[in-house]
Order: sequence, then structure tokens, then C-alpha cells
Amino acid sequence: MEKITIRLPPRYLQALDFLVKVDDFPSRSEAIRSAVRDMIYQRVDTVMDKLKRLSEADKTLAEMEEFERKFLAK
Repeated sequence: MEKITIRLPPRYLQALDFLVKVDDFPSRSEAIRSAVRDMIYQRVDTVMDKLKRLSEADKTLAEMEEFERKFLAK
């Protein structure tokens, strides 16, 4: 694993320490790894949904342009 340094507001660190104290996580590091993992999975899903919508919009626009070319050309 790679080691990184992050800065957190005191209230985030306090909440993080609380989660460790109540045994929700074994350490700060594990809590942060979990948060990063969850964020990545969520963002990947969000980005994939956006890409699918963009692809569908591109396809619709292409179909509209083809329709115009075939049927509305003078």
C-alpha cells in the first residue's frame, strides 16, 4: 500500500476517532480506506451513468439529423 498525507478539519477527525473508539473501525487508516473505497464505487457508478446518458443523447441527435436529412431536405 502507498502512504499518503491528508488534512482534515478537527470535527472530521473527532468523528473519525469516535468511530474508532466505538469499534466501528479498527483504526483511522481503516476508516479512511473504507470512506475512499465507498466514494470511488459511488463516483464510478455516477460517471458511468453520465456516460451512458451522453451516449444515448448522441445517438438520438444522430437519428434526428438523419431524419432531417432524409425527410426534411428540400
